[in-house]
Amino acid sequence: MGPSQTVAVKYIISFNFDIEGVVEKPDVIGAVFGQTEGLFGSELDLRELQKLGRIGRIELKLQSKQDKTTGTLTIPTSLDRVSAAIIAASLESIDRVGPCSANVTLEKIEDVRNARRKAIVERSKEILRNWTLKVMPDTEEIFKEVSETLRLARVETYGPEKLSAGPDVKTAKKIIIVEGRADVTNLLKRGIQNVIAVEGTSIPQSVIKLSREKEVTAFLDGDRGGDLILKGLNQVANIKYVARAPSGKEVEDLSSEEITVALQKRVLVKKRKRPPAPKRQRKGKILLPKQIVSSVKELKGTLEAVLLNNKMKEIERLPVSKLAESLQGVEDVDTVVFDGVITQRLVDIASEKNIRYLVASRVSNVIKKPLQIHTFTFADVEG
Repeated sequence: MGPSQTVAVKYIISFNFDIEGVVEKPDVIGAVFGQTEGLFGSELDLRELQKLGRIGRIELKLQSKQDKTTGTLTIPTSLDRVSAAIIAASLESIDRVGPCSANVTLEKIEDVRNARRKAIVERSKEILRNWTLKVMPDTEEIFKEVSETLRLARVETYGPEKLSAGPDVKTAKKIIIVEGRADVTNLLKRGIQNVIAVEGTSIPQSVIKLSREKEVTAFLDGDRGGDLILKGLNQVANIKYVARAPSGKEVEDLSSEEITVALQKRVLVKKRKRPPAPKRQRKGKILLPKQIVSSVKELKGTLEAVLLNNKMKEIERLPVSKLAESLQGVEDVDTVVFDGVITQRLVDIASEKNIRYLVASRVSNVIKKPLQIHTFTFADVEG
């Protein structure tokens, strides 16, 4: 299944903090995300982990007195013990909140599963004590259940990625793409056999290839995870229709009636026209508007950024350190030229804000880039 907004919490990491000055909650949250960003790559980046549902909502309590702010901060997480320890140590490294000195200390890491284990053990004992023969099915019911199972199509594997799929995916002219194996199983129970799962947020090549050969309906969960997978499919695959489970529900839990209604309400995907890609001269230099070229010359060595609209008029000039935060609050940006590094986070923000050009001193760690975004280095522009 794809990531969900609900976190299966294993640990709760708790911190105490003391700040020399008066600050507010947004200042502390900003320091938590800002000062830990990029320390250990995207695998342990707090923003990415929150998007993937590996950490939950950060709870913060604070109080200010005599020009000092104290408080507590808790982070629920489903990470393993090693990763949770690294996250804890990363937050302890925070030494400033806004302009104020800060001291963050780990109070404890609590394994919330211990209490659940005790409750499960006690309930298991109670079930065993109360289990009697009258609650077991008779012989006729057993034969009926086994017969029904034998009539169901089995989940098969497809492609080099061994994706979960129904038996009709290879031969059907129309297929349904779902998120995970449990979704495939549920649709097979309902007699729908032309189904295949992406099994993750990264779209497999087998699914991309199928989407170019067959008519595709994406049938996704009604949550944040479904939104992310739909975004990925729209970027790399040829999707004709989209159907969604009711809000907050997953395809694996839908009844036959709910599946039928959802597929009947599928919507046609509107294809957006992509802007033309910039052309290259014979020597390899890229032909870009003169305002971009002049901005590159001005910004080299300044650690500054310039935001331009679609008429190549300057909207704002700011430090590169504030670029990601500022982009999320600015509208009508067409081009960003900056003396810094194009990262996956900046590409994701550019995609959300419909930005066409990202021009920087270099490009690093960009795994997924939408087709409508063009990224260039200063060297590309200067030839």
